[in-house]
Amino acid sequence: MNFEYSETTRNYLARLNDFMTTHVYPVEKDYEHHLAEADDPWQSPPLMQELKDKARAAGLWNLFMPGDRYGAGLTNLEYAPLAETMGRIPWASEVFNCSAPDTGNMGVLASYGNRDQQAQWLQPLLDGEIRSGFAMTEPGVASSDATNVETSILRDGDEYVINGLKWFTSGAMNRSCRILIVMGKTAPDHPNRHQQQSMILVPMDTPGVRIIRPLSSFGYIDAPEGHAEIDFDQVRVPMENLLLGEGRGFEIAQGRLGPGRIHHCMRLIGCAQRALELVCDRVEQRSTFGKKLSQHQSVREDIANMFCRIEQARLLTLKAADQMDREGNKAARKLISAIKIVAPRMACQVIDRAIQIHGGAGVTSDFPLAYAYHYARTIRLADGPDEVHMMQLGRDLVKTHHLNTAGATG
Repeated sequence: MNFEYSETTRNYLARLNDFMTTHVYPVEKDYEHHLAEADDPWQSPPLMQELKDKARAAGLWNLFMPGDRYGAGLTNLEYAPLAETMGRIPWASEVFNCSAPDTGNMGVLASYGNRDQQAQWLQPLLDGEIRSGFAMTEPGVASSDATNVETSILRDGDEYVINGLKWFTSGAMNRSCRILIVMGKTAPDHPNRHQQQSMILVPMDTPGVRIIRPLSSFGYIDAPEGHAEIDFDQVRVPMENLLLGEGRGFEIAQGRLGPGRIHHCMRLIGCAQRALELVCDRVEQRSTFGKKLSQHQSVREDIANMFCRIEQARLLTLKAADQMDREGNKAARKLISAIKIVAPRMACQVIDRAIQIHGGAGVTSDFPLAYAYHYARTIRLADGPDEVHMMQLGRDLVKTHHLNTAGATG
């Protein structure tokens, strides 16, 4: 196993670090202050467009897209350290057109959309002209089991009629959000529960689409993207808006969520790494009981444990990314589940200790730690909660063991 990044990765990483140092870190507080004081928090600050223009001109654009048709042509393994670097500031991924849920939606449109759908929606997303949302989770059912979704998508002539209530619809509050990918049931009585669902494209301005409220978590509203509760009341869209075909929704969801899960893990490693670096600065600047914090044994142990946890998660993420590249997302599902369990938990633990070492300042907006903790804790639920991944991983490991055992003794 080669533990060195490829020359391509090193080149992009150097350029990305230089861009972050020159353009992004210096305006981090300006961005946050603008959102805090803005009359409309759902409108991206003007400086975001300035940063996006600079990033695109620098060739740091759509780095997440595999292949060179739409993006930089990087593999998952090559993209991982870049996503980590962007993840050091939770909003920085948008600068490079690499932020969720747009990344997942662009992947869906590139993989499952037809030519017309790609021309109408994928290209504007690739160009950063619009934003998008993903509507899957529902308040009325346990959405960790995606087959539970109850939103109906019923054929009526040359249209589909959509009715249902969604929440945590990522990205839908942003003023630039123009299109939603909605998951619902076209065949609720199908004997195969994994073929009841479909996904469909719903423009935000379609009659019957009503935003009820933005949702907050830990007091954060995640502006300017937001997570909306949306009512779909007799929403009619052309039949051409269906993705891939009826009954293919679960298949699309699995294809979408694999890369999305590991992208979140990559970003969280960046959050945790930055938290560790902030701690290393803090412990040299503060003193208690006659000596620097860095001289207290308990603090040194905390720092050592933080480093170990980050390194372990980083290596597992890179291993999962490598298997995705070599064998495909389906073959890598065990490692994807493993890192989806490990990375958010690691980030929560590391950031929590960083907050503790920072004292009262750690829970204020003077440092990025409180928001980073909120992000890490939320991802323990998003794209499948820990328990679902552990259940599936445990099941798959037992199955694989018995298949291997039978093969060895057969």
